[in-house]
Amino acid sequence: MDPELLERITARRAELDELEEQLAKQLAEVRAERNELAVAERVLERVSEQLADERASVTPAPGRWANER
Repeated sequence: MDPELLERITARRAELDELEEQLAKQLAEVRAERNELAVAERVLERVSEQLADERASVTPAPGRWANER
């Protein structure tokens, strides 16, 4: 077997192993951020619904003020 060729193959495998580790780490970070954004989105929706409900309960119905005077 050609020692130079074997050395090149070994070096390339080491490069690919390192790249695989980097990509796996990056993928984990992307998934974590995506999950955080999904949670933030659900919280925003919930808060927006609560605010809309509060505004609806505070806003008088049309013509209500005229009838109360």
